[in-house]
Amino acid sequence: MSEIVNTDYLQCLLKSWSVKSAESQSWLNQLRAQAIDRVSTQKLPTRRDEEWRFTDISPLARLPYQSSQPQYDLQLHDIEHLFLDEAKNRLVFIDGHYSPQLSTITDDKALVIGNLPEFLSAEGSILQSHLGQYAQFDDNVFTALNTAFLRDGALIHVPKNILIAEPIHLLFIATQNEVTSYPRCLLIGETGSQVTIIEDYVALQQAAYITNSVTEISLAASAHASHIRIQRESTQAFHLANCAVSLAHASNYQSVSISLGSQISRYNLDVRLTDEAAECVIDGLTLISDRQLADTHTCIDHLKPNGTSHQQHKCIVDDAAHAVFNGKIIVRPHAQRTNSSQSSRNLLLSRAAQIDTKPQLEIFADDVKCAHGATVGQLDPEEIFYLESRGLSEMAARNLLTYAFGAEIISRIPVTSLKRQLEQTVLNQTQSK
Repeated sequence: MSEIVNTDYLQCLLKSWSVKSAESQSWLNQLRAQAIDRVSTQKLPTRRDEEWRFTDISPLARLPYQSSQPQYDLQLHDIEHLFLDEAKNRLVFIDGHYSPQLSTITDDKALVIGNLPEFLSAEGSILQSHLGQYAQFDDNVFTALNTAFLRDGALIHVPKNILIAEPIHLLFIATQNEVTSYPRCLLIGETGSQVTIIEDYVALQQAAYITNSVTEISLAASAHASHIRIQRESTQAFHLANCAVSLAHASNYQSVSISLGSQISRYNLDVRLTDEAAECVIDGLTLISDRQLADTHTCIDHLKPNGTSHQQHKCIVDDAAHAVFNGKIIVRPHAQRTNSSQSSRNLLLSRAAQIDTKPQLEIFADDVKCAHGATVGQLDPEEIFYLESRGLSEMAARNLLTYAFGAEIISRIPVTSLKRQLEQTVLNQTQSK
């Protein structure tokens, strides 16, 4: 481990930090203060840290990007092309700040949805019991920074036995250059509830900035949540994200994560199956080119018996890009009769492309069914030859096979309009140059 160093980036943020005093928000101010205290004793990770040995974020350390400030000049017609037809509820955040005039919330009495600070009084005790309880910041400087600078955030609270049929769109739009934004999401699913959320990160222009996001999801007994996460930010940006999920008895969490943008991106997903019969299905796709670096770290932690988890992650890497996947499955001593599988499949489209993959199993129980595997390779010459024999050119055959490789993950997204958008994006990006 390298010694603690306060870089220009951390020093800049530490100097700019302040708390707005409000008696009704005292517990939240205390949470922020605890987080900034942790930041002051931590450092930015380097390649000498085991969890970051394939991902060099040293360029970020030299960037004095202060926290973003609210901007109000965007109009509805500027972002309408980003909307999804199926989503009746949409929360829009511009550089991490909530925009009520661009958001749409239907008059649904069964759902608590909106900007987190608006519910500090009515939902105060519930928020206090969930916010900051799953995404721990003791040893994660980026989660600590997000919590310290927490102001606005997306709150979704689905009451007991309520089914929300339409997906909820959380749209995070980057517009400013050389700033840091702190998107925050909290999803609380009560017993027997069901919901689909789309966490969507986009940029309106190519710019250099930092997005540091944190999402926390808590599902009570028999609750179901489908979580689609799309990262398609500027290819000059840094995207650093942490998502923590807690699953109670017989709850079900399904996740599809698509990573397309950013110069350097890192996504940490931690899922804890805290009670019996919990279940999760986690799928991911990374599609990068040029000199992009995309790092995905996941941890699925089985704490109790009869849990089920299935994971498939794919990477398509072109030019001199570099993809990293580290997937860990932990089966605790009391988590007997766990059924878990993990697959990492990776496709190299050029000689300079690079992939580092590390699937891991840590099993401390003896009555389990667990498997994992990883493949790294290029397109199969026999498959190319087969398509050529059916009349396709070599380039068309390569394009079709590459598209099909990525489209398998996208096909699992249960939102038709978003699925079509992403299929077109993959089709465009997988065309041979």
